Amino acid sequence: QVQLVESGGGLVQAGDSLRLSCTTSARTFSSYAMGWFRQAPGKEREFVAAISWSGGNTAYADSVKGRFTISRNNAKNTVYLQMNSLKPEDTAVYYCAADRSTSWYLSSTPDDYDAWGQGTQVTVSS
Repeated sequence: QVQLVESGGGLVQAGDSLRLSCTTSARTFSSYAMGWFRQAPGKEREFVAAISWSGGNTAYADSVKGRFTISRNNAKNTVYLQMNSLKPEDTAVYYCAADRSTSWYLSSTPDDYDAWGQGTQVTVSS
């Protein structure tokens, strides 16, 4: 079972930045696509960003495009989400996820991901 551990969440003001990290001890981390999702209270889990095994391909939700950047360091078994110009509507629990069925296809559907972290809270005050 792949274990994913997120960190880096917190309470910030609108316009601030945060960087989330997601690490795993899985030896095969570099072979599969990774994604970030978020879930606000009373809402469904939604796609934020995804990245292919090499980092060469990325995808973003329209709501974060231009503000968030996903990246990965396979030598450190870590995927990152750099979040700039944060808005109150970005407030949510953020989850990283692994899609071990593919190394290059970037899905925005939560059901396509088969390993999840426990989540980290991001709160943006206005």
